[in-house]
Amino acid sequence: MPVTIHDLRAFKERGERFPMLTAYDSATAEILDEAGIPVLLVGDSLAQVVLGYESTIPVEIDEMLHHTRAVARGARNALVVGDMPFGTYGASVEDGVRNAVRFMKEGRAHAVKFEGPQFDLAERLSSIGVPVMAHLGLTPQSVHLFGGYKVQGRSDEQASNILRWAKELEEAGAFAVVLECVPTELAARITRTLSIPTIGIGAGPHCDGQVLVVNDMAGLTNGKAPKFVKRYADLRGQLSAAARAYADEVSRGEYPGPEHSYS
Repeated sequence: MPVTIHDLRAFKERGERFPMLTAYDSATAEILDEAGIPVLLVGDSLAQVVLGYESTIPVEIDEMLHHTRAVARGARNALVVGDMPFGTYGASVEDGVRNAVRFMKEGRAHAVKFEGPQFDLAERLSSIGVPVMAHLGLTPQSVHLFGGYKVQGRSDEQASNILRWAKELEEAGAFAVVLECVPTELAARITRTLSIPTIGIGAGPHCDGQVLVVNDMAGLTNGKAPKFVKRYADLRGQLSAAARAYADEVSRGEYPGPEHSYS
């Protein structure tokens, strides 16, 4: 059965932790869907891990929609959430509504996600039938404002703001909130306070759900991973080894062999 936003609420009410992963193409979405991942986020992390940008900021909405459609084609059961990129919602509620509708109609997303305390936008979208996933804490689209990728909510003022914003986003109609790079106790407090699910990434073990970038989770990315990332495989190493083996067999004339040739 297809996963809905009401299922996520039920997970929280039953105390069942749930996973979310990013996906950017149909084949990966199909694999993750078959593995039982209930929520697939077409994250603006697409900018870095797929398109090669240095941050999430340059990615365009048409690029996001292209990949969201691909994920929607591959996922039969998972809830597909489209991540609204920088510059598509912050200037006005009208901009946000127009672009969120594009994610639903053109991208075939089931919900949208945006960053920051956008209360009016959350309320407006919820009122017209667009499910909203909020995102607080370290919001990567504001990385230049923060002065880098830094944990948010360590000061009393920051913690108070994040908690208050989470409550107000829930009241505005958000069905879930991502908490990124916030102290464990703050995330636990927010999770206890809200009736909607929290989804953590670098926010400790007490959130209702957890999310990772699939490339990080599967070991496709290179270099040192953030502290919160656990690599569950080394697909980069396996793919590299497979490519070297292929190249070696081609150079020696071993591939294609008779079993791979037509008579």
